[in-house]
Amino acid sequence: MRTRSLVLAAALTALPALAWAQGAHGGHSGHSAPAQTPGTPSTQGYRQANETMHRNMDITFSGDSDVDFVRSMIPHHQGAIDMAKVALQHAKDEQIRKWANDVIREQEREIAEMQAWLSKKGVR
Repeated sequence: MRTRSLVLAAALTALPALAWAQGAHGGHSGHSAPAQTPGTPSTQGYRQANETMHRNMDITFSGDSDVDFVRSMIPHHQGAIDMAKVALQHAKDEQIRKWANDVIREQEREIAEMQAWLSKKGVR
């Protein structure tokens, strides 16, 4: 029982440090990049798309959670489109090409819907 208490205490003590470390490495799960390998043309394309997406997602928040969500998601979706276009330029696997085309079609549709929603609200 004492050993289990010590393990639990150690785990609870480590949680704030682990949370801080996760935030220090990008905070946006799955988008932080550890050490990078030298850039192939596709890697360079993905990096550029990712950098542009993150820069454009850094919006000035309005305080309206609905508007802020939509304004952040438009560049996020555009980033997916840009990455899918890189995949189409370099992919060898037909399934990847299919997914890339699907991403482009669906994300373009959603961007148009979100832009229309913002216009209807009188927001840009």
